[in-house]
Amino acid sequence: MSDLKQQKCEACSADAPSVSPQEIEQLKPQIPDWNIVEKEGQLQLEKLYNFPDFQTAIAFTNAVGDLAEAEGHHPALLTEWGKVTVSWWTHAIAGLHKNDFIMAAKTDEIREKIGN
Repeated sequence: MSDLKQQKCEACSADAPSVSPQEIEQLKPQIPDWNIVEKEGQLQLEKLYNFPDFQTAIAFTNAVGDLAEAEGHHPALLTEWGKVTVSWWTHAIAGLHKNDFIMAAKTDEIREKIGN
């Protein structure tokens, strides 16, 4: 399976298939620190990132926002002092799509570049 960070999101419609349990097994090892959670009946990828201060957390939030705009796929972002919670899921299908795994991997890459 190719590196998720190198892939682009594909346009997704309401009839697009959710990832299967087998696909999750293949994709999840590339984003090992992400949790699969259920919120309001929808599976989502969620991760908490810690930072030394609010300014760094905001810089990370803005970088993830820029990525989301570029890819046309938008997360839920909760920015607090020293931490940011990122949640990816595909609204159109009310669940997880490969796009969410791609974006989670790219979010990790942004975190590596931000540093402490």
